[in-house]
Amino acid sequence: MTPPRTPQIPVVVLAGFLGSGKTTLLNHLLRNRAGTRIGVIVNDFGAIEIDAMTVSGQVGSTVSLGNGCLCCAVDASELDTFLETLTRPAARLDVIVIEASGLAEPQELVRMLLASDNPHILYGGLVEVVDAAEFDNTRERHPELDRHLTVADLVVLNKTDRVGEAERERLRATVAELSGPAAVISAVHGRIDPELLFDPALRPDHEEKVRQLTFEDLLREEACDGHGEHGDGEDGRGGHDDHLHAAYESVEFTSDAPLDPRRFMAFLDSRPEGLYRIKGFADFGVGDRDNTYALHAVGRFLRFVPRPWARGEQRLTQLVMIGAGIDAEALLAGLAACRADEPTPDESDDAAAVERAMWGVLRYVQQEAGSLDVQEAAAEA
Repeated sequence: MTPPRTPQIPVVVLAGFLGSGKTTLLNHLLRNRAGTRIGVIVNDFGAIEIDAMTVSGQVGSTVSLGNGCLCCAVDASELDTFLETLTRPAARLDVIVIEASGLAEPQELVRMLLASDNPHILYGGLVEVVDAAEFDNTRERHPELDRHLTVADLVVLNKTDRVGEAERERLRATVAELSGPAAVISAVHGRIDPELLFDPALRPDHEEKVRQLTFEDLLREEACDGHGEHGDGEDGRGGHDDHLHAAYESVEFTSDAPLDPRRFMAFLDSRPEGLYRIKGFADFGVGDRDNTYALHAVGRFLRFVPRPWARGEQRLTQLVMIGAGIDAEALLAGLAACRADEPTPDESDDAAAVERAMWGVLRYVQQEAGSLDVQEAAAEA
């Protein structure tokens, strides 16, 4: 039986050049986290851009790094120290966001996370924020922007209200070409749906039966009334055209037939551009009758975590896919083609063949803290 695993907290890297809107986006997430406990590591030169009172009032734990760039550290030991603080059970965090310096090398930050010995964290993706109004100038001053886009899992084309429609489409096409399979979404004032990065959930703390109404709740109610940042249209009266979920699609797939591991891994290896996150559980039938496999995919990163089936639990594959510009019907058809009827013992392959079929899946099961097989592959992708 697979031993129980320690819950892992996703760590999202938020990157982008100076003035792109990273801090604005982060503060938007903090104001719209819907009960999710967010820990923040601010990595910047000089003064911290986020108001300390705002951050401390909205997240479970905050760490500020004002003495230089995290990615310049010789190894991951310093980052691990801060992550250890934020992943202590007492903090009860659901997600950690690292706001990288505008001069940071995002790929190095990702490598440090993937090489971390902290068993409590899980890579949550690299989000690159781009200033639509200054894109060409930024690219001229910082040609490394092209490299940053190639390693991003999600690109936020920010400040799109400052350019015309034709220019917006040109920029979007250019960014999509540079970022390859990454999802690209447009935003104004950094307003993206938090569900792209984590799973907001309005809920009381575990020890509370009833909780008090918070300032965050009041902000959300005001937004729903058409007076807050979610409800304001261009005319200031509010509306539904700018709802944040309109920037992406969410596709759900459920199957009571097990998946063929070879076909499913082929599907994951060829997942289309714009598909940012996949989460859920996969049933591989005879490939592993004892376990269901929790799936966590963000951009190019992929991880499976086996969990024993509970007594009487219905054996299902249940997946949710989130992305921008994706073809929902094609995704569902591709997954349907991965289904395999459960063979009878007489019809099944021998044990060695079944084991070989699972190799592709097991490659993405982390065997122990610090294991680098999958991590290096993700960093090099």
